[in-house]
Amino acid sequence: MDGKLILWVYVAGPVGGYLLGSIPFGLLIGWAKGVDVRKGGSGNIGSTNVGRLLGKKWGYLCFFLDVAKGLIPVLIGGWWIKEIFCETGEVMPPAGQWAWLAIGGACILGHMFSVYLGFRGGKGVATSLGVVLGIWPYFTLTGVVVFLIWVGAWGLTRYVSLASIIAAVAFPMFFMLLVWKIPNWRMTNLWPLLVFAILIAVLVIVRHRGNISRLLAGTESRGKSGPKTNDKER
Repeated sequence: MDGKLILWVYVAGPVGGYLLGSIPFGLLIGWAKGVDVRKGGSGNIGSTNVGRLLGKKWGYLCFFLDVAKGLIPVLIGGWWIKEIFCETGEVMPPAGQWAWLAIGGACILGHMFSVYLGFRGGKGVATSLGVVLGIWPYFTLTGVVVFLIWVGAWGLTRYVSLASIIAAVAFPMFFMLLVWKIPNWRMTNLWPLLVFAILIAVLVIVRHRGNISRLLAGTESRGKSGPKTNDKER
């Protein structure tokens, strides 16, 4: 691989992913409706707070857009990287996996630490889901299962934050189970994906540290990502 191609694969891809991931759709939707979502509810720019302040349909729109800004760059990047690193039907080598994961990770970091918002942002759950679904086939099935776990946990507890934490913990566990079950997959070849899965789980949990404190204290609001007031963590 020549130097220019390396530059495009390992630099241009992640930079593009970060800039796209940084787009604060929740804030833009709020502005379009005359509301600064950072100044109401939990102060978060994610879909839960948007839905709380503007109504469910706008919260769903925000969720869809936040998923899409992780999904689309990863799908495009994956197609491009597969053309470079592997033949049809071949398991992508670790070098290609890192290039692909760099794009996805940059999308998530962009959402959490948006350059357009002074390196603040959301908690990354929806964008992480988009990234996971886009890394076909390695993470896609795991992502669907983990999303169903999130839905089930939210339905049982009505805590968005707790459901997100449970899903984050389940993600690397179910990926390892999938690798064990699929005959031509080996952890010796797919270890970068496991490292990424663990890092994403840790990052999502860390971003919910305020919610964890409130859950332990019994002050977390049900059906929300945080209390209605005095929570400016974004």
